[in-house]
Amino acid sequence: MTERNGGNLLRLWTLLCAVIAATQVQAAPCLRGINLAGAEFGTVPGEYGKNYIYPSDRTLLHFAQKGMNVIRLPFKWERLQPKLNGPLDEDELDRIKATVDSASSRGLTTILDPHNYAGYNQTKLGEGDVTAMAFGDFWARLAPHFSGREDVVYLLMNEPAGITAATWLEAINAALAAIRKAGAGNLVMVPGTIWTGASHWFDRQPGGSNADVLQNVRDPRNRFVFDIHQYMDDDFSGTHRTCPRVEDAIKALEGVSGWLHQHGYAGFLGEFGGTNAPDCLNGLAAIASYINSQSDTWIGWSVWAAGPWWGEYPLSLQPEEGVDRPQMKVLEPHVRDAGLEMPACPARR
Repeated sequence: MTERNGGNLLRLWTLLCAVIAATQVQAAPCLRGINLAGAEFGTVPGEYGKNYIYPSDRTLLHFAQKGMNVIRLPFKWERLQPKLNGPLDEDELDRIKATVDSASSRGLTTILDPHNYAGYNQTKLGEGDVTAMAFGDFWARLAPHFSGREDVVYLLMNEPAGITAATWLEAINAALAAIRKAGAGNLVMVPGTIWTGASHWFDRQPGGSNADVLQNVRDPRNRFVFDIHQYMDDDFSGTHRTCPRVEDAIKALEGVSGWLHQHGYAGFLGEFGGTNAPDCLNGLAAIASYINSQSDTWIGWSVWAAGPWWGEYPLSLQPEEGVDRPQMKVLEPHVRDAGLEMPACPARR
């Protein structure tokens, strides 16, 4: 083989590898699924099986059979780490690991969700001992247990509220640094403040809005997306039985989409939901359809919520004696496009 031919072959091989790598990145599937609540229930510490519960294998199987490929798993920071800067509770960690493994065996990615609203035992981040460094310590201890698993995503915190974006940014960057220092390259989801609502993303607050401040998120691996929530009721809280503000909700999501696109970010709609009222059912379909149509910017969605202890909670999608709730029936066509395999999301990193 001549040197010239060898050089040509090397260049062709390099190009082929680049094409394969690019195809693999583009082929990452969209995430479409559901929040499975229960482990964040009750007061701390509480008794497992009496005050709080993790989702059953039966529940995981049900939603996997519906074609979903992701669950968002809420739990309490204080239960997993009973003392700030202290070790994780082994029993609670084992419950999380067992749930993750059960979900994985059914083809489900798990989003780990400390469901604490930027607080620890009623104290907000930035106050007293609940410092950014303490938050980083928590993630430094949790991250290694699932390091390198593509089927486990780290959500830093559920719906930070009662603190400014500037205060929250310090905690974000401390957690990201700790996760990466621990050697975990997992995808991380970063929420904003004011319950990370799309409808509040540009709201003024001391130190700047989420849109202003969170441009300063620093991830050493640059592998994060923003976790956004959006409900459709009167005040966007998800606490009312009707959904008169569907158009406003989609307009808010469109605004965040523009911000994400402008700055080269990606987003995930971690919570949206509604009752079986006709306007809510229409809104659920409209929002899922919108996010699906923006796969170059949004990596997917997870609806709120299912779980074995919801009972008559009006937003519940937990099946009753094996029968789907109306919300699930309207969402199911949007889980897979045209009933095909889960499509690729170019926004996936």
